[in-house]
Amino acid sequence: MAHTVMRYEKHRITQQPNTDVTLEAKCLTCGWEASPSADGAAVDVECMSHTGRTQHARFKRLCTSVAFVERA
Repeated sequence: MAHTVMRYEKHRITQQPNTDVTLEAKCLTCGWEASPSADGAAVDVECMSHTGRTQHARFKRLCTSVAFVERA
């Protein structure tokens, strides 16, 4: 009968060094999308400008980063 040996290692997850977080936003009323950017404030300004032009006030916001997993 074969035996299986399982070894558990502790790991941690961090943002990949030398990469940026990318922010995006999409209007939930009409589907308009802000330009993806590493500058969250710029994305927010685009959303507020869209709201000023259209009165659409609900957005889905996404934050994307590259994860790096390594042994702790």
